[in-house]
Amino acid sequence: MSESNKFNSRKISSFLPTDTRIFALGGMGEVGKNLYCIEGDDEIIIIDSGLIFPNEELLGVEYVIPDYTYLIKNQEKIKALFITHGHEDHIGGIPYLLRVCNIPDIYGPEFAIALVEKKLEDARLLANTTLHVVKNTTDFRFTSKHFHVAFFHVVHSIPDSYGIAIKTPNGWIMSTGDFKFDLTPVGNNSDYQIISFMGQFGISLLLSDSTNSAVHGFSISEKQVAKSISEIIAKTKGRLIIATFSSNVHRIQQIISGAIAHNRKISIVGRSMENVVQIGRRLGHIHASEDDFVDPELLNTYPTNKICILCTGSQGEPMAALSRMANASHRYIKIIPGDTVIFSSNPIPGNEISVNSIVNSLTRLGANVLTNSLLNNLHTTGHASQEEQKLMLQLVKPKYFMPMHGEYKMLKTHADTAVETGVPEENIFICANGNVVVLRDEEAFLWEHKIPTDDIYIDGNDSSGIATAVLKDRSILADNGLVAAIVAIDSRTNSILCRPNIISRGFVYIKEGQMMLKEGELLIYEALRKKMQQKTTFGELKNTIRETLEPYLYSKTNRQPIVIPVVLNYIDSEFRK
Repeated sequence: MSESNKFNSRKISSFLPTDTRIFALGGMGEVGKNLYCIEGDDEIIIIDSGLIFPNEELLGVEYVIPDYTYLIKNQEKIKALFITHGHEDHIGGIPYLLRVCNIPDIYGPEFAIALVEKKLEDARLLANTTLHVVKNTTDFRFTSKHFHVAFFHVVHSIPDSYGIAIKTPNGWIMSTGDFKFDLTPVGNNSDYQIISFMGQFGISLLLSDSTNSAVHGFSISEKQVAKSISEIIAKTKGRLIIATFSSNVHRIQQIISGAIAHNRKISIVGRSMENVVQIGRRLGHIHASEDDFVDPELLNTYPTNKICILCTGSQGEPMAALSRMANASHRYIKIIPGDTVIFSSNPIPGNEISVNSIVNSLTRLGANVLTNSLLNNLHTTGHASQEEQKLMLQLVKPKYFMPMHGEYKMLKTHADTAVETGVPEENIFICANGNVVVLRDEEAFLWEHKIPTDDIYIDGNDSSGIATAVLKDRSILADNGLVAAIVAIDSRTNSILCRPNIISRGFVYIKEGQMMLKEGELLIYEALRKKMQQKTTFGELKNTIRETLEPYLYSKTNRQPIVIPVVLNYIDSEFRK
């Protein structure tokens, strides 16, 4: 068997009710919308329920969530949802899941549960489930007929980050969650002893974070970033504006501590940043008094060298606070020459153009812009690099391995890393969403079939999602525009009352395309006149309009606008569609 075929080589055509099935509805082949399920006979437990933010190709889409159809059909089996940490790609989908599916209990770390509670309160869904805070991982145990669940601490860029170990009738499963190994962490350290003990005890299947599988070496410590930011704060003469992820609570704490140490008032700008800081202070993860903060509208009453603005927008999001500052549309804050703007983040792949545009706009307004580079450690990742992934694999020593949380290349690279640490290639499963790994008597196999999965696009407040066809229409509208053909008929006499009228929007300039549109009106008239010589329906008339107009417009312009036929029927002295 060739090397490329050794992964996923252990296959099975069917499974037994006593088998344990492991599958993802989101998080495989992508970075985001994590949702992993473990099923045994009549029970299902879920790990995380996240979303992903759309790229620029998804026009008008606010969020992308997994397809919950399988869970809806099997919701009587669902025992609980377990949360590893409070990032949006792990908790952002919970309100949408609860709208369509019964989840009796949600367990998770304190900070994550606080964020979930706020989401459910805003969505008026708090009564739909019971939230359980897991403070002491040593004492926590969840037990059902088929599963025993335990949490353990890992280091990530948000407080209270957990991995999960699940005992099943067919062997132990471990999910690392998002993790890194930071030997000088801010906050809790990883539970090295528990992870190592579980490895000695025997893990049948390991699911591990693959996000940084292509990054060599070890990631730098969060404390090195804090030191660099503190040095910049000390040297900065004027106003300081720092943009970072609102979910990176450890970074926010370091920035706030640095500002306080250098006698600067902190102004929090951006709704998500405000929510996280409020919850972080309440739970003791962010240490600052009320006097250390100042409202944005009062910034002009303080000297510029006594101000530190902490804001959202490090990824160039159009509506975020920093973007509005860059285009001079922010209500309270205008960029002035001498401002220092720090991007304490790296651009997520796909956001580079947006971030560069913001950097250029800020520089043009006179700001000194600092981004992460080899010269200054302004950001570190919360995900394990290759050597940290190897360490996890060496501590756990899994019999079977299933890389998760990453695009296909990330999963494949992580699989190659696992081979280097001694995991046999045939014991590694590189899965897509919907693939099912079957665990039977501590042996793992890949089911030859898949659970149907898809992306659900959320537009505004519509939690039901929009179809791929809608996005296709939006793309056509953006590229080719719209043409409406309006025809008035009298169904009693089966006649056309007047010449059809074509209206164009976003297709051609009316003056330049006037002759073409007039010819199109004549073509429609002739086609309908022939069609109406026999008995017909409104649907057939609309199809005739499309079939006539679409090829004609394409022959003239090489473009295919959306054609909307409107047929008005004259009955009882009024027109009706």
